[in-house]
Amino acid sequence: MVQASLTLTFPEGTWIGSVSRQYPDVRFRVRSAQSCDGLGVGFVELVADDADALVDEIRRYDDVHTVEVFHADGERALVQIEADAPVLLRVLDRTGVPVEMPFEISGGEVDWAVTTTRDRLSTLAEELDRSGVGYMVEHVRNETSFEDVLTERQQEVLESAIDAGYYDSPRQITQEALAERLGLAKSTCSETLHRAEERVVKQFTDGDQPAFIDRAARLRTGSRPDL
Repeated sequence: MVQASLTLTFPEGTWIGSVSRQYPDVRFRVRSAQSCDGLGVGFVELVADDADALVDEIRRYDDVHTVEVFHADGERALVQIEADAPVLLRVLDRTGVPVEMPFEISGGEVDWAVTTTRDRLSTLAEELDRSGVGYMVEHVRNETSFEDVLTERQQEVLESAIDAGYYDSPRQITQEALAERLGLAKSTCSETLHRAEERVVKQFTDGDQPAFIDRAARLRTGSRPDL
């Protein structure tokens, strides 16, 4: 599993992109959202100097079907917006990548945090390219656990070594004593630890990262996909 943080830019012609660019100080905090039968429905908190005026502005867009206000107090409003399926929800539907809620939209941009598989993250990048959504990858972090890279025996021996202080400075237990505690021959314990250590080190240092990161590197150097 990997965690990624992205900043996405709404294409021109989308209602949320237009409104958020027109009012760059306004924050759209999306608490939940889904698409169904070509429509997108979002439960959104609006934070603005004049939330009522902002709601009226949103209702003027042809692709916005309904705006239902649940609460408004001048500078804040809780609304449900139903509109033609927004481009970002279509991207999520096609890739199956879950996005952490809530997320905020302002100035035509949105920050997303996702936790998914490497393959799905690469698919997300490809779908964003096809959909004309600009994006910048802020970071990608490997969330691989021991269970993902070690056999059951390797995990047992490595975790026992950690708990016993084998990797402490100074070391709290010798390898011979650790082997005795685990009921293993010293040579078996040594070989198992070595293979476990090798897998863990290679997993986190050999550059085995998704293709998505290659796109991120190009974006950071200014080579954006055509939008």
